[in-house]
Amino acid sequence: MASVFSRIIAGEIPSYKIAEDDEFYAFLDINPVAKGHTLVVPKKETDYLFDVEDDELGRMMIFAKRVAKAIKEAIPCNRVGVTVIGLEVPHAHIHLIPISKESDIYFNKGKLSLSQEELKSIGEKISGAFK
Repeated sequence: MASVFSRIIAGEIPSYKIAEDDEFYAFLDINPVAKGHTLVVPKKETDYLFDVEDDELGRMMIFAKRVAKAIKEAIPCNRVGVTVIGLEVPHAHIHLIPISKESDIYFNKGKLSLSQEELKSIGEKISGAFK
């Protein structure tokens, strides 16, 4: 059975898409730890990030860098933090989180509850800044 991320990429489950190319898809986390929290996933389903082929992993990081620049342009923050946990969904993914202090990236502090309208607005700001 396909992972929830593969189903999002296929359009079976709606998402707030930020960017995509032939290999990667970036979309807002609907249970974010900060406004603008975005996930970057390879379209090719691989469970564990460090099982992704080396050249694909390099391209994924370059794609994530472009997404992070768009997040930083669209969301007020000092930096865009990067984390990989990999336990929640069996599909490799990178979390990009706008941060102004270290605690902004803590997953155990609780998630934000954002409305559909807020998520849509945030997604449009970031995707509009994606180059």
